[in-house]
Amino acid sequence: MASCVALGWPPADAQMSFRNRLTLFFVVIVVVPMLAVAYVLFNLAAEADDTKVETRLVEAQRAAEGVFEDAQDRAAATGRRIGSDAELARALRARDRSRSRSRLRVLSREAGVQRLLTDLQTLGSMELGRGAAMAPATSRLVDRGRTAGRLRISMLSAEDYVRRVKRATGLEVVVQEGGRVIAESLPRATATAGRRLPAGGDVELAGSTYRLVGFEAPGFEGGSVAIRLLGRDPDTSSRAIVVAALAGFLLLAFSFALAVSRSLQAQVGRLLDAARRMSRGDFDVVVPTEGDDEFAALGSEFNQMASQLQARVQELQLERARLQDAIRRVGESFAKGLDRDALLDIVVKTAVDGVGADCGRAVVQDGDGASVEVARSGDVSARRVALEEVEAAAASSARAVEITHNGTSALAQPLSSSEGEHVLGLISVARASRPFTEPERELFNYLASQAAVSVENVDLHETVQRQAVTDELTGLFNHRRFQEVMALEIERTRRFGSDMGLILLDMDDFKKVNDTYGHMQGDLVLREVARVLRESAREIDEPARYGGEEMAVALPQTDLDGAYRFAERVRRRIEALELPILDGERPGTLRVTASFGAAALPSNEDAGRDALVAAADAALYEAKRSGKNRTVKAG
Repeated sequence: MASCVALGWPPADAQMSFRNRLTLFFVVIVVVPMLAVAYVLFNLAAEADDTKVETRLVEAQRAAEGVFEDAQDRAAATGRRIGSDAELARALRARDRSRSRSRLRVLSREAGVQRLLTDLQTLGSMELGRGAAMAPATSRLVDRGRTAGRLRISMLSAEDYVRRVKRATGLEVVVQEGGRVIAESLPRATATAGRRLPAGGDVELAGSTYRLVGFEAPGFEGGSVAIRLLGRDPDTSSRAIVVAALAGFLLLAFSFALAVSRSLQAQVGRLLDAARRMSRGDFDVVVPTEGDDEFAALGSEFNQMASQLQARVQELQLERARLQDAIRRVGESFAKGLDRDALLDIVVKTAVDGVGADCGRAVVQDGDGASVEVARSGDVSARRVALEEVEAAAASSARAVEITHNGTSALAQPLSSSEGEHVLGLISVARASRPFTEPERELFNYLASQAAVSVENVDLHETVQRQAVTDELTGLFNHRRFQEVMALEIERTRRFGSDMGLILLDMDDFKKVNDTYGHMQGDLVLREVARVLRESAREIDEPARYGGEEMAVALPQTDLDGAYRFAERVRRRIEALELPILDGERPGTLRVTASFGAAALPSNEDAGRDALVAAADAALYEAKRSGKNRTVKAG
C-alpha cells in the first residue's frame, strides 16, 4: 500500500475513490463549462430571433411610410395640375357649378383620382368619389394668379394601400380611422373584428400572437388614420438547434469519458495487483523504477500514459479555445447582420477552423456573371487550383462536392436561396495530406447553409430598400426619390459652379391609348418609354416617373442646349417605337409620341428646385399647346 501511495494513487479504502475523482474531473472540466456555453448560446439565439423580427418590422414600417408619402406626392402633383387647369378656372369665374363639377370629374378620371373634395370661394364645396381614401394632399385652385378655393385629393384607396404594403413587406396590415377598421389584410379567421390595435407590443388574434409596429398619418376628412403592421412572433427553431447540438456534444463527451475511465481503471487495477503481489512477497512480478528491468518498463508505460493524458487535456483546451472563438464570431455576426462581406468573412474563418482546413474562401457572382472573391482565410494561393476545380464542380451540380487534386483535398458548397432557385455564391475550403471526415463535412454543410440564409436576408433587406425608391411599373425612380435627387444635384451645382439640366416629358394622347386598347397596353407603353429613357441616359443621369404618364430626367453637368439635344434624341426614339397591340384583335403595331420641356439651371444662377421644375413644366405645356411631339426650350 505504501508503494501505491508513493505513486500518487489513492488506497482502496480512501474516502474518495479514483472513479469518483475522475467523475468530478469530468464534471468540472467538461459539464460545467458546457452548461455555461449552453446558457450563453441559448440567450444569443433568443436575442437573434427577437432582433430579426424587430429589424423586419422597422424596415416594413419604413416601406409603409414610403408608400404613404409617395401617394401623397402623387396627390400633390395631381392637385397642382387640376388647380391650375384653365378650363376649370373659366368655369369658376362664370360661377357655373355644373360645368365646374363636370370639369373636375374629367380631370379626376384622367389622373386616376380616388377621392376629391373642393372648397370653392364662389360655389361652395364639391365632392367626387367615395370610400376610404389614403394619403391626401391639399392644393390651391388658382384663377389668374389668385386663390379661388382649396382642393383636397387622394390617389389611393385604403384597400389598395393595404395590398401594396403587404406585397412590399410580406406582413399583415390594418388601417383604422376613428377606432374603426377601414381596411386590413388579415383573413376572416383572424380579423381584428373592430378591435383598436395599439401602436406597438404584442397582440393575440384568433390564437396567433403578432408583434406590432405602427404610425399615425393624416386622414382625408381631418383627424388621422392609424396604420399597423403585424408580424409573427419569432419561432424557437434556432434555440432548439442550440440545445440539440449541445446535448449531442455532452453525450459524446460522456461516452468518451466513460471509455477512458474504464481503460484507466484497468491499468490501475493491473498496477495495484502487481503492487499487492509484491507486498505479499511474490517477487516473480518486479516493478523496477529505474534501469532496464521490468519495473522500469512498467514505469515507462505509466509515463507514456501520463503523456497521452496531457496531450488529451491540451486538445480539450484547444477545442475550448475554438469554441470561445466561435462564440465571439457569433456575436460579431449579429453586429454585422446586414454586411454581406463581413458575414461571409466570419463564416469562412469559422469553417476553416471548424474542419481543420489550411485555407478557404467565399466567392459571389458580380453583375456580369463573373466570380468575385469577397472573403478568405489562410494562404489561398497555395491551394488555388484545387479550390477553383471544386468550386466549378459544386456550381455545376448545385450541391456539396469534395475532390482531391495533387494531394490536396478541397470541399465546396453552393450558397443556395431558400427556394433553391438560384445560387447566391460559393464557400470552399482545402487542406493537404488527408481528406475531410464525415463530421467535418456535416459541420461545413451546416455553416454554409446558415451563411446562405444570412446572405439571402441581406439581399431581402436591400430589395426592400430599393423598392421604397423605385416605381413598380417602369423600374425608374419614383417621385419621392426624384425630388431628393434634384435637391442634392442642385446643391452640388451651386457648390461646384456647374450646369444642371432637366427635361419633363408627357405622353401624347395617352388617355386615348388606355381607352382604345386598355390599361395593359398603356402599361406596356410606359414600360417601353422608360426603357428608352434608361438606355439613352448616362450613368450620372437620374430618370424618374414623375407621375401618371409624365416622366423626368435630371441631367447633372448639362446646359440648356445639351438638355434639348438629349430630349430630341429620346423623342425620336419614342416616335420610332413599334409596339405590339396586346388584345390580339387588331392587326399591325401601335405608334406613340411624347412632348418634351427642357430647362437648365446655369452655374451663375441661384434658382432653386421648384423654379427649375416650373420652367421645364412651362416648356412642356408650350410643346403640348403648339402641336405635341416636339421639344420646347424654357424661355
